[in-house]
Amino acid sequence: MSEKEILYFEILKKEVVKTLQHSHAVDSNIANWKGQEIIYLQDDLSDKVNGRISEKWFYTHIKSNTGKLPRIDMLNMLSEYAGHQNWNDLKGKFQQLNPKKTKPPKTGLILLFLLITIFSGLYLGSTLLNKNNVYKFCFVDADLKTPIKDSPIWIIWMIDSESPMVSRCDSLGCFQFTTKKEKIKFIVRSPYYKPDTVTRIVHNKNIKEEQIQLKTNDYALMIHMFSKSKVKNWRKRRAQINLMIADNAKIYQVYEDGKTEMELFNKKDFINKLTVPLKSLKKIEVIETIYTGDKISILRFTQNKE
Repeated sequence: MSEKEILYFEILKKEVVKTLQHSHAVDSNIANWKGQEIIYLQDDLSDKVNGRISEKWFYTHIKSNTGKLPRIDMLNMLSEYAGHQNWNDLKGKFQQLNPKKTKPPKTGLILLFLLITIFSGLYLGSTLLNKNNVYKFCFVDADLKTPIKDSPIWIIWMIDSESPMVSRCDSLGCFQFTTKKEKIKFIVRSPYYKPDTVTRIVHNKNIKEEQIQLKTNDYALMIHMFSKSKVKNWRKRRAQINLMIADNAKIYQVYEDGKTEMELFNKKDFINKLTVPLKSLKKIEVIETIYTGDKISILRFTQNKE
């Protein structure tokens, strides 16, 4: 694969990210995607171009640098998804990124140096005059009033005229950011807590650190606890889970080994998975729950060995 082909493939991956960000908040670096982000891409490809990629294909061609291009039919499909006619159309539109190298005339070198010096000075002066303020948010359990440490927390930034950006809180359930803006807005998501949208007027405030309470996602937490606890009354557990989940729910098991695709369960099969008293039962980690009314209609999860 030539250097130009590598460049075009990197451009294509960035174009795919931008396209998916129109409908989902995903990391701007496609190499960081796994699990949920890959599912989003699979669903969007199916809806928009009737295309299909497996999780194994994604890990092989997107996350791993094999030095080889995917098959031309896959390149055409991804190019179409990103708004181009095909792979050749994408390459044609970005050929201007590889202009022929020419030496600047000697008489222009001094002028170029002066321009760089002037603009560097202007940038430095602007930075000093518009110093960013640093703010910090920490999330706590609304019931226990304790820091949320055991559940990952994702911050989805809603930026005016830009695609959303995703950040993750640290191990103490906190994140900090710098801004000159007077108003910020972000969405908080966590597997075992209900999502929340936060809007703050922050500029010139004396308070630079704030705690935000999140309410637990009780059904997701119960499913997680059920999968790793020892229960004698299995009939009661089945009845409890039956009340949590909608009859037509779609339940996906996501594998992160890069080799196995996701598996789809209906409500009955999933209840059996949680309530059959086998020693090989693994604990379930919920990735995402979507509710219709007061019942779970979509559930995505992974399993970890005991």
